[in-house]
Amino acid sequence: MEEITLVLGGDVRCADSSAAYGAVKSVVVDAKTKAATYLVVEPNHRQGLARLVPLSEITDATEGSIRLRDTEEEFKHLPAAEETVAEFLPDHGEAQLVPSGEGWQSADDGDDVVDGTEYRQIGVMEEADLVPELLGRTEDEEHRDDHVHATDGDIGKLRALGVDRQTGQVTYVLLKEHLWGRKEVKIPASDVSGFDAGIHLNITKQQVENLRVGIDQPDE
Repeated sequence: MEEITLVLGGDVRCADSSAAYGAVKSVVVDAKTKAATYLVVEPNHRQGLARLVPLSEITDATEGSIRLRDTEEEFKHLPAAEETVAEFLPDHGEAQLVPSGEGWQSADDGDDVVDGTEYRQIGVMEEADLVPELLGRTEDEEHRDDHVHATDGDIGKLRALGVDRQTGQVTYVLLKEHLWGRKEVKIPASDVSGFDAGIHLNITKQQVENLRVGIDQPDE
């Protein structure tokens, strides 16, 4: 088994770029099989243009950084992970908005969108999650700092997931403790009972404390 670590919030690099192109916004996990299926990756400075990246597109995942086999151009054509919901406000000028799954434009530039589509001025923009619609209701997104719950209470926040590179099967959960200080705890997947509104364990707080690796983490 080849195990890789998917760090939530970690850098993502495309095949043709040495610099970080984006970051892991979340990891999509099948709640029934406990297998990671996709990364949700958002490009730097392009809020609302996150893409679903299959685990098969990962060529390397070391030291908190992930490299994809996709080029930056290929990344743009991956399925959209979210859509932009807009409210129209009166008395504003013209603006452009990239519709879900189409075009490519950063939030702060004024260039034409790729397909030339133009929209009226947008007042308020929010992101709406498309993952359940695209993948099915058994999938759940695990985000950085999602809460991890022992059988007798909340113990800390998610930092990363370890997965089998071939199957996507989650092998461990890595979290930053808050009950015992800023250290990492590596929890085997066998101690995870479910992924639903956070991560739920089948062990107690005391049993989690016994798993501590004792590595101090720097303040963020």
